[in-house]
Amino acid sequence: MTDHNRELLERLWPMDGQLALSAEAEHEMRAEDYVLEMPQSGERIVGRDTMRAMQQQYPNPPSIEIQRITGAGDHFVVLGRSDYGGDIFYVANIVEFQDGQIARETRIYGSPFEAPEWRAKYADPS
Repeated sequence: MTDHNRELLERLWPMDGQLALSAEAEHEMRAEDYVLEMPQSGERIVGRDTMRAMQQQYPNPPSIEIQRITGAGDHFVVLGRSDYGGDIFYVANIVEFQDGQIARETRIYGSPFEAPEWRAKYADPS
């Protein structure tokens, strides 16, 4: 399942930053009892039908630049940068699969910030 799961994630979040799939196409990738949690806002969306309804009502979907997909088997982490019309957030998305479908996602968002001076000297400038 590892190759299938990674392939599904790469279709869902292509590396070119363009969301390629409709809410209906994504719907089929998710388990019926799918759960999306966003701890920083306290949101918990339960059920793939609820997720599809939320996506269909979303006023301006963000652009997403995927930086890395890592994992194996039924557990992956997707790291990326989301642009919500000028508001930039970095996201770590923990994705759990069950029977070849996405069963659970936990998305953790953070705003960009400058490294403190004491630590910046250790950072690779690339």
